[in-house]
Amino acid sequence: MAELIIVFREVLEATLIVGILYTFLKQTNQDESLAKLWQGVLVALAASIVGSFLFQQFAGGFKGQAGKLFEGIVMIVAACVLGTVIVWMAKNKNIAEDLKGKAEKALSSKKVGLGIFLLAFVSVFREGIETILFLYGVMMKQGGLSITLSLVGAVMGIGMGYLIFVQGKKVPLKTFFNVSSILLIFVAAGMFAYGIHELESAGIIPNYGRIWDINPPKLADGSYPLMHDKGYVGSLLK
Repeated sequence: MAELIIVFREVLEATLIVGILYTFLKQTNQDESLAKLWQGVLVALAASIVGSFLFQQFAGGFKGQAGKLFEGIVMIVAACVLGTVIVWMAKNKNIAEDLKGKAEKALSSKKVGLGIFLLAFVSVFREGIETILFLYGVMMKQGGLSITLSLVGAVMGIGMGYLIFVQGKKVPLKTFFNVSSILLIFVAAGMFAYGIHELESAGIIPNYGRIWDINPPKLADGSYPLMHDKGYVGSLLK
C-alpha cells in the first residue's frame, strides 16, 4: 500500500508541475516553447529510469555487513528526505506562482527554449529521484514491491491531473495532500525505524531489544490482531 501512496503523490506532483507550465505557456502565447517543455519531461523520465537502474546496480554491490550498513543509511536518508518533503509542501502554498515566476524568467532570457527545457527537466527529474529513493526504502522494509500497486498509483496520479487540467474539474487537492502527508509520516517513521534496525544488525549501534512493547497478544487461533506489528494494519503502519 505504501508504494501506491508514494507513486500516486509523486506522479500527481509531477503532473501538476507539467500542467501548470503547459497552461502558463498557452496563456502567454508561447506555443513554440511547448515542444521544449515536452522534451524536458521525456528526458527527465528517461533519466529517472536510467537512474533507477544504476541505483539498483550500485546497491546490489553491497553484501553482508556492508549491505546492512548501506541499507540502514539509505533508509534513514529516505525517511529524512520524505519528512522534509512533507514539511516543505505544507509550508509552501504558492508552488504554482513560483513555477510561473521561473517560467517568466526563462521566457525573458535569450535562450528561451533551453530555459523551459531545463525548468521542466529539473522539476520532473526531482520527483523521479524522490520516487526512486522512497520506493527503495519501501522495498527494503517490506522485502519487495508491488508492481501492480505502483502502476495503479501512477495511473491515478496522471488521471487526477487529467481531470484538473483537461476536464477542468475541481479536485480537493488540499485535502488529498493533507491526508497523504499523514499517511506518509507513518511510512517515513517505519523507514527510519527499519534503518536503525539495519544499523544495529551491522553492529554500528548497540541493540537493546524492545524497550517498550505495546503489541497485543496473539489471538486464540494463533493469528495476529490487526494492530500487531505483524497484523494487517500494524504491518502497514510500523
